[in-house]
Amino acid sequence: MTLTEPARETPAAGAPLTPSAPQAQQFISWVTLAMMTTASVANLRPSPSMALYGLAAVFLYLVPAVVFLLPTALVSAELASGWTGGVYRWVSEGLSKPLGFLAVWCQFAMTIAYYPSLLAYVASTFAYVIDPRLADNGLYVAVVIVVIYWAGVFVSSRGTKAVAGLAGMGLVIGTLIPGVVLVVLGLVFLAQGNPSAAPMDSGHFLPPWTGLASLVLIVGNFLSYAGMEMNGVHVASLREPGKQFPRSVFAATGLVLLIFILPALAISWVMPGEDLSLTAGVMQAFQGFFDHFGVGWLTKVVGVLLVAAALGGMLTWLAGPAKGLLMVSRQEGYLPPVLQKLNRRGVPMNIMVAQGALTTLIALLYAFIPDVSSAYWIFSVITTQIYLVVYLLMFAAVVRLRRTQPDRPRGFRVPAVRLVAGVGFVASVAAMCIGFIPPEQFGGGPLWRYLLTVGGGLLVLGLLAPLAFLKFRRPHWVAPEHRA
Repeated sequence: MTLTEPARETPAAGAPLTPSAPQAQQFISWVTLAMMTTASVANLRPSPSMALYGLAAVFLYLVPAVVFLLPTALVSAELASGWTGGVYRWVSEGLSKPLGFLAVWCQFAMTIAYYPSLLAYVASTFAYVIDPRLADNGLYVAVVIVVIYWAGVFVSSRGTKAVAGLAGMGLVIGTLIPGVVLVVLGLVFLAQGNPSAAPMDSGHFLPPWTGLASLVLIVGNFLSYAGMEMNGVHVASLREPGKQFPRSVFAATGLVLLIFILPALAISWVMPGEDLSLTAGVMQAFQGFFDHFGVGWLTKVVGVLLVAAALGGMLTWLAGPAKGLLMVSRQEGYLPPVLQKLNRRGVPMNIMVAQGALTTLIALLYAFIPDVSSAYWIFSVITTQIYLVVYLLMFAAVVRLRRTQPDRPRGFRVPAVRLVAGVGFVASVAAMCIGFIPPEQFGGGPLWRYLLTVGGGLLVLGLLAPLAFLKFRRPHWVAPEHRA
């Protein structure tokens, strides 16, 4: 998953696109765009959750790729090639400005639940560098989340750009290289005649059906693919968007599936499902492989690489969603002036501090929920539920814009847009519904607690908070430079 960049200043609604000659010097190939898309979406973090299913992970990755990833990429390409400004403008022009605010708010609000789950993964991974027993210690995980998050806020407040450059390298070193190593070690492990911990025969390609709970982990894959829409902004950089963008999308989809599926299978080869941690599963697999080959000390090296990649990525976009929300709010007056203030380096510190307060409260729940994996899953589901609201609005907007603005220039048009957007919309609704069903791997706590946590997170963070800002919005909340 990749988070969004801040929205840019955009021309007035309905204004024609102004061609610019220098743009001709910025063409990129469809292969380059495919690689950019792959790098922005694929990572190792969701691998343990799918490794629980062994060979069935292939099926559970393919289904959301077809019904969600492809529709998202195609729809976002049409919207981005016709309207600059990101999801706020797409939804505002297609549906309404309040719904546009809801969309950009949900892009921001999902990070409140996303940071705890991301940093829980960081904490459990780092535990293998210092003491693997800490990986399932809720208090340790909570402390690491709070300390790292606020350290990230401090670094972001300084406006440090060097960190962003280092983070790009860290994503390659800490994601692609460990992923390749993990798969290669797994293949060598099997080639030596060692049995796979999970059955790999054709009879296990489909997950065992024990009711809806057996498919719940598929919801996590929607979050894994989230952010694909942001790469649609590059469609104008292709020489022949109509031909090259679909080619790029299908190539990126194939690469993303390989990066997600192969490490998940490698983990399932060495780690039995009942012993697998959703936060530390990647490190468990490396530990198992390295111990088998007599190089256990390499586990700490890989742990440092994975932590560096995750932290570097977090620093690059920590302020991004906040800046996007801020720019829209200053133009339209959606947030009170106190939340619109910038520090002397142009960073929206007040929004980040308010966000950090909520993130800290959520992180502390790790200290009180006995099972770290359960807490990680719950926060991942809340993140997905909130982010899916954005996609529901986006799919609806593209259909309506085809009807209300059919002649607007678009660099790319989705074939059978109603069908494509309809499939994405239905898949998103289905994922939201399934997310309210606790997976069978988490059968310890009462159902009402799970429903209250997931439903409450979606309701409060994703719906009630933006509705409150819209209800109490005041004319003087519009920044002076944007007042008529």
